[in-house]
Amino acid sequence: MSGVDLVTGGCGFIGSHLVELLAARGRRVRVLDNLATGRRANLAHLPDPASIEILEGDVADRARVAQAMQGVDRVFHLAALYDLGVTREAGFQVNVMGTRNVNEFARGLRKLRHYHYVSTCYVAVNRRGRILESELEHNAGFRNYYEETKYLAEMEVDALKSELPITIHRPAVVCGDSVTGETAKYDGVYYLICYLLRAPALLSLFNIGNVQVKLNLVPVDFVVEAMAVLAREPAAIGKTVQLADSDPLTTNELFETIVRALGKKGSRLTLPAGLVEFSLMLPPSPAITGLPHPGVPYFFVIEI
Repeated sequence: MSGVDLVTGGCGFIGSHLVELLAARGRRVRVLDNLATGRRANLAHLPDPASIEILEGDVADRARVAQAMQGVDRVFHLAALYDLGVTREAGFQVNVMGTRNVNEFARGLRKLRHYHYVSTCYVAVNRRGRILESELEHNAGFRNYYEETKYLAEMEVDALKSELPITIHRPAVVCGDSVTGETAKYDGVYYLICYLLRAPALLSLFNIGNVQVKLNLVPVDFVVEAMAVLAREPAAIGKTVQLADSDPLTTNELFETIVRALGKKGSRLTLPAGLVEFSLMLPPSPAITGLPHPGVPYFFVIEI
């Protein structure tokens, strides 16, 4: 299949896997990424680097986005500040204004066949009950500025569905490859893994999970494969898709699974959820557990 795919944030964790998959399937790929953190290495292993063009730049830079859009027929917009502790100003600049820039120039693409926007399952935030993909707008509040700015950005993209061939993807908490286990980031479930690794024999005895709380995890290879498949599916246009586990483990079950993977027999006692949450929010807790305060609420979200 001929054509050029633009992947914003293409040197990031999800983005680099997507670029590799698209290139392997015969697409020419242009990557727009802020390489200040040296993320180019995430693409260094690809077998055919000639099919990949890397532009250094930020989606908040209109001129750079305009340059990156030239000759493109499919857009995968992944670039964002994925930081639960991000300030509102920084999050708004990249997540919202950057998305506005991508939207603006996507509207000017004559040969645009498909525009994919990568959001997050957490745009619903504090809402409860059955929520349809089409029921995006709400005033339930946000846990942090990451959620708020990703929500505002998705609102901007969703409003263009009547004008552009758009699919919105909402991944759950993305973890490493389902086959190799390889990962380039250690947040989400890795906080729990790293916590247990500090003293497996002792810490595995006290389950800090909850039987009511489920942590929805999806491996990165599942996420990018789903996106690649939907990119070839006309019926996906105009849709918002949840890239999530339909039957996730509770955090209690997840704790036990990790403990057994470490070669231990299992926990002896499940600690009260209120005590665990209180302890994790104490000032010294991040240094001890490795879990930053902004990440704590996600281990106590009860699905209703």
